[in-house]
Amino acid sequence: MEGPSLVILKEELRPFRGKSVAEASGSSKLDYERITGQKIKAFRSWGKHFLIEFRTFSLRIHFLMFGSYRINERKDAKPRLTLRFNDETEINFYATAIIEIEEPLDDVYDWSTDVMSDSWDPQKARKKLKRNPETNVSDALLDQNVFSGVGNIIKNEVLFRIHVHPDSVVGKLPPRKLTELITEARNYSFDFYHWKKLYQLKKHWLIYTKRKCPRCSIPVFKEYTGKSKRRSFFCNNCQKLYS
Repeated sequence: MEGPSLVILKEELRPFRGKSVAEASGSSKLDYERITGQKIKAFRSWGKHFLIEFRTFSLRIHFLMFGSYRINERKDAKPRLTLRFNDETEINFYATAIIEIEEPLDDVYDWSTDVMSDSWDPQKARKKLKRNPETNVSDALLDQNVFSGVGNIIKNEVLFRIHVHPDSVVGKLPPRKLTELITEARNYSFDFYHWKKLYQLKKHWLIYTKRKCPRCSIPVFKEYTGKSKRRSFFCNNCQKLYS
């Protein structure tokens, strides 16, 4: 689940803020007695980490590849975490990795790396990219220490938007292209957010999973690029290789 989806989840869970957990359960290795009775202080997100903050500790939820959630309903599967409340409402998380965080979240997370955050710092991202000039652009966009919240869909669409081949190398990008890479990582994340809220995300994909380039009307290539070996969809004609 990419960063924009977690921002949407935060908004959906807003009515639960300030409520006390009447009962906590699930298959995760957590101290459920500790969670029961705790009042939810805030819901936060950093990149692909969803955070439930209580007064003295927090829960970090990572949705991995196939994680999901249900609000006031259940799937036909055992939840990793269920939070029930006295008004008979509940939140269920499935196929997720969940841990407890003891430290204050502001001590754990650098919010300036989150592309959806008001604290996002593009200059910090640029400095980090310049320190690793041999990095493949595909890996760079998926690096959560640089672009927290960017996932594979955003990676593909950003590279198509800026006409850059996914096998390009960061250090070979002209300064203008590097600026575009950083700018569009954030811009597309907000476009993703707005389209997903309207249930129109797939409708706006230009290159991801496509067979024909919408600019050149020629076949799209699919390869597993970078050290991460994640799927890349690209056009060999209009996406330039900088290597």
